[in-house]
Amino acid sequence: MTIEARIRELGNRHRQLDDQLHEARLHPSVDSLQVRELKQRKLRLKEEIASLEQRAY
Repeated sequence: MTIEARIRELGNRHRQLDDQLHEARLHPSVDSLQVRELKQRKLRLKEEIASLEQRAY
């Protein structure tokens, strides 16, 4: 898999997590631990994307 393809894949996963976070926040019984976990996963993906972009370009 090329770096560009990996970046696209990670970007898609990042957007999916963003959608999950949005959905979770719509529910009044949202689990704050779950939201925190989603945010952490999203941040790790963002950092990995940034790292790959630096290597690719």
